[in-house]
Amino acid sequence: MTTRLADIAAQAGVSEATVSRVLNGKPGVAATTRQSVLAALDVLGYERPVRLRQRSEGLVGLITPELENPIFPALAQVIGQALTRQGYTPVLATQTPGGSTEDELTEMLVDRGVAGIIYVSGLHADTTADMQRYERLRAQGVPFVLVDGFSPKVQAPFISPDDRAAMTLAVTHLASLGHTRIGLALGPKRFVPVQRKIEGFVRAMQDQFGLAPEVVETELIQHSLYSLEGGQAAATALIDRNCTAVVCASDMMALGAIRAARQRGLEVPTDISVVGFDDSPLIAFTDPPLTTIRKPVPAMGQAAVRTLLEEIGGTPAPHSEFVFMPELVVRGSTASAPGDQNRP
Repeated sequence: MTTRLADIAAQAGVSEATVSRVLNGKPGVAATTRQSVLAALDVLGYERPVRLRQRSEGLVGLITPELENPIFPALAQVIGQALTRQGYTPVLATQTPGGSTEDELTEMLVDRGVAGIIYVSGLHADTTADMQRYERLRAQGVPFVLVDGFSPKVQAPFISPDDRAAMTLAVTHLASLGHTRIGLALGPKRFVPVQRKIEGFVRAMQDQFGLAPEVVETELIQHSLYSLEGGQAAATALIDRNCTAVVCASDMMALGAIRAARQRGLEVPTDISVVGFDDSPLIAFTDPPLTTIRKPVPAMGQAAVRTLLEEIGGTPAPHSEFVFMPELVVRGSTASAPGDQNRP
């Protein structure tokens, strides 16, 4: 064994200790060094250990929710392209209602020997979920990065948009147009991005109009599902409470809000303004073109890949949250509040 270590070390131009770390799958070895050692094994005719054979395939798992919401394919595309440029092959695993769970997809990817996994809007975003599943994954030696959601219980890098700042952008924009009765339509309260949007919205409404947090939470916030139908239901409730503008937690919900307004015989944006969230592909071409908060998808996707590859390479990124600033994109679904037509 000692002779073999010496041969491999000489061939790879590294120390025997480094060869030992690579053969035992230990962290702390740069990706290029690891590849040199594996190449030396191949050149000298030694068989790679089974674990290393699996992990060297260059597969990276990407687990996303359903693909009906166009923001998830958009993020998957950015992540997939970034992985391919680095020589990795993305394996897209999608959760579907009644289909495989996140745990089942994780097990399937681990069985196929993926080098790492990127989770988008997974159970890490659900405050009621058991976070032990991620610690078990870490114990198996599989690097992972979590996008959209945060838990202090999980030791991993997180990639998030600034949901609180997003709400400030939306409320400030609508207030400048003369709206004072602004509603917020979003998904179930157990999700971290939802909780953060509520915090940002309540603070922005307090800053702009001096409204008490309990008034904002009881009268101006409506929970529903992250879907077109969910947005329609939430917006209907907010319109019934005399809101002249509705901020939605996704573009799909915003399209539902526009449908709700039209069912009431209201014109968007003349009678009611609607703001989306994500700036999904094609959303600029809706009727009317949607004013929305643009999620920094390219920056977030590239950061997720860069961070994961650092983990795979044995130089882990800090176990903290990397927060990306969204931006307001003003289009045709917002205008002056009804009765405030002097404004631009």
